Amino acid sequence: MVSEEAVLGALRGVMDPELGDNVVDLGMVRRTEIAADGRVDVTVALTTAGCPLRAQLQQDVKLRVGSLPGVTGVDVHFGEMTADQKRSLMARARWKAREGAPVTDIPPSTRIAAVASGKGGVGKSSVTANLAAQLAHQGLTVGVLDADIGGFSIPRMLGLGGQMQAEGRKMIPLEKAVGAGRLKVVSMGSIQGAVEDQAIMLRGFMLNRAVQHFLEDVRWGAIDYLLLDMPPGTGDVQMGLARMLPRTEVLLVTTPALAAQKVAARAADMARKGYLRVAGVIENMAGFTCDHGTTYELFGSGGGRRLADELGVPLLGSIPLDPGVAAGGDAGTPASLAAEGPVRAAFSALAQRVTEALPLVEMAGCTARLAELEAVSSK
Repeated sequence: MVSEEAVLGALRGVMDPELGDNVVDLGMVRRTEIAADGRVDVTVALTTAGCPLRAQLQQDVKLRVGSLPGVTGVDVHFGEMTADQKRSLMARARWKAREGAPVTDIPPSTRIAAVASGKGGVGKSSVTANLAAQLAHQGLTVGVLDADIGGFSIPRMLGLGGQMQAEGRKMIPLEKAVGAGRLKVVSMGSIQGAVEDQAIMLRGFMLNRAVQHFLEDVRWGAIDYLLLDMPPGTGDVQMGLARMLPRTEVLLVTTPALAAQKVAARAADMARKGYLRVAGVIENMAGFTCDHGTTYELFGSGGGRRLADELGVPLLGSIPLDPGVAAGGDAGTPASLAAEGPVRAAFSALAQRVTEALPLVEMAGCTARLAELEAVSSK
């Protein structure tokens, strides 16, 4: 008589093609019954009763289980998952997707931070550019990937014109010395043929592919930090990032307003569902101080602290609202490198807090060194 173990083993060969895992490990097999005459009953729970994969799964179950010695027939029944079961299923699928992350040229010792938020207009790009410039000024080599494919702005903000060149099958980032350090920038705006004031119109799948190319097909070389300037929202690029770069950590940008805080919380929820660590919160446009010394909180107050407390993460920095930030971005001279002032001081403190929250990996005598050697030997 066929055993239940053998039936479950056969069912592990039945894959959900959308989730990339087998129906047993996904928790979709609810019941197996084996009759004395060798007939097997299998109940499979679907995410929705009208799942379009129903017929394919039924056929695969019958073929796999029916091929076992001693099985005289297979009956397949379907049920529908509860809300909790669906959440568990998707958590398993997201974890599984991480295991198939693409091979990149990013060294294992590089700390990767996605500068993200749930909405546009909070200043993610200006924070990314100024933070990258300040980290480089402190002697670090910093890569910046402009993951906002259709809304690229990093090359202009960092004063890096021109187009990326290729060596063999790898793109070479645009580079710029900053203080004792160096910036390396990859952006759709630096691709041959890109025009700054012309729209790039790509659907979700192609947006993901563009980011994947920037990860797989770029010769990053040695970099201490890689900052990703994320597009706004919780869409395709954000979901793809968790799969493609599972060691990414997230820096959430919000303005002091309550509405921005709540939307940023959604981005944190999405990151955590993709098993990405939220490293901290950055409050932007915190307050405007006029020439006679009075500070006006034009966008409210306390949003950064409230969000950090809600998420249980540190508030890494509070950046004042200052016209020098916008002017520096337009001119390609980041305000974080300007003469001494509140903006430079704020970004200098932010860079220090970021290096504490995401400390550099000491390669000597640790597993990261082994990983680096493995990566080199596999090329």
